[in-house]
Amino acid sequence: MEPPADPRARRLFGGSARALGDLATSPFRADRDRIVGSPFFTRLGGVTQVVSPGGSGLLVHNRLTHSLKVAQVARAIAERLTADDHQRDLVEKLGGCDPDVVEAAALAHDLGHPPFGHLGERVLDRLARHRLGLTDGFEGNAQSYRIVTSTEIRGAATTGLDLTAAVRAAMLKYPWTRLDHPDPHPRTMDPPPRGATPPPDDPNSGSLKFGAYRTELDDLRQARAPFAGRIADWQQTVEASVMDTADDIAYAIHDVEDFYRVGVLQQGAVAAELMAWQREGGHLRAITDSALATSARRPGSSIERLRRQLHHKDAWIADDEAFAAAVEHVREELVEGLLALPFDGSIEAEQYVARFSARWTTRFVDAITVVEQPAVRSGHVLLAPAQWHEVQVLKFVHHRFVLARPDLALHQRGQARLLDTLVDALREWLLDPEEESRLPRRLHDLVELAEAELHPRTTDRIGKARGRAIVDFVAQLTDGQAVAMLDALSGRSGALWTDAFVL
Repeated sequence: MEPPADPRARRLFGGSARALGDLATSPFRADRDRIVGSPFFTRLGGVTQVVSPGGSGLLVHNRLTHSLKVAQVARAIAERLTADDHQRDLVEKLGGCDPDVVEAAALAHDLGHPPFGHLGERVLDRLARHRLGLTDGFEGNAQSYRIVTSTEIRGAATTGLDLTAAVRAAMLKYPWTRLDHPDPHPRTMDPPPRGATPPPDDPNSGSLKFGAYRTELDDLRQARAPFAGRIADWQQTVEASVMDTADDIAYAIHDVEDFYRVGVLQQGAVAAELMAWQREGGHLRAITDSALATSARRPGSSIERLRRQLHHKDAWIADDEAFAAAVEHVREELVEGLLALPFDGSIEAEQYVARFSARWTTRFVDAITVVEQPAVRSGHVLLAPAQWHEVQVLKFVHHRFVLARPDLALHQRGQARLLDTLVDALREWLLDPEEESRLPRRLHDLVELAEAELHPRTTDRIGKARGRAIVDFVAQLTDGQAVAMLDALSGRSGALWTDAFVL
């Protein structure tokens, strides 16, 4: 069945030829409900956002709560755009922006994230490429797309969630494959779009970030077909751009909020960095990159490196006056505001955090605009320059004072080793002919699915199918299930029955 000719109807065309029905019944809302009803969505409650909740002793965001807040912000942006007459006309010209589509895509955007957050994503990609022989490796966005189109089973006749083209296209933050679609590939552009550059450890392996594996390429093409001629082949749809911007906003605000709650963000350290740059910015700007690198521990040096990186990567928007204003605004709101008193769990403290989050969210949503011809490293939907710089500074605080901590590195190295060992243990199990009948049913089914996707003349077809099945299987575990499964496979678990095997 070919997609219907009418552009609005084409946006509704489902992954397995869903009947169009009455266009007034909001099939996009039905998509949202299918996503929320999926066990993969429920699973996100057990997947790390940045730090594992069990290690903090307090409530921090996981992938589920993060997805809910991204959806909330994304819908607010979409409703704002559709309420503005001037922006609404441009949005329609570019392919439309339905709040239900944006909300559904936001809810689905992290379905493919593996255990242990971004760390798990990097580890699985390395193992998939270098140990399991998978050219596509692993990528969280591509895995999310694979789930809604291939590995999730909605009914006896339906593979995937049978989502509309608009929602599937809106999930595509990076609407290209790792290596060869579209042609010419975005990584060959100068400059390349955000995410299209190769990983630093393997410059010949294709883009670091991408939206779909080759096995889902036909589906990607079909989802993007309604937007042909409206936006570039490598560019996000407006709805994907809204979702991506909302993800950035939520990440910048809520991760700072989390680390204030758990006592990791300390006023003194953050204040020293920001205020030193404000005092000595002229001197710091004058020194060479190599001299700046040797003074990495000197307060102010790290944020000066951020200023230089923004000019290097995002010269289309980077501006020194806007950067300085952003540093000042973050200092006032974060250092003199949120961090001025330690979080003590009181009602007053909770109210203060809520006001901080609401104030910043409103500030960012109100600064959203749509442009017809964005810079290569931007989407059609973007923040005003002042707020764009504020997001960069907030994200810097998170990276500099949380992700760079040695104690977090210690924890994450253990998680990386756990995933490495788990992948090896599952591979050995799959290669044991005497155990084939006792494999976890989900793993067995994933092997059959991956084998059916590969061309019969594929080199080492069985090995590649097993490799993809292992990656799919591990990516579908929660943090706790990954730990429990490795304990069982290592003989350390005293429990005979465990939910680590049940998906």
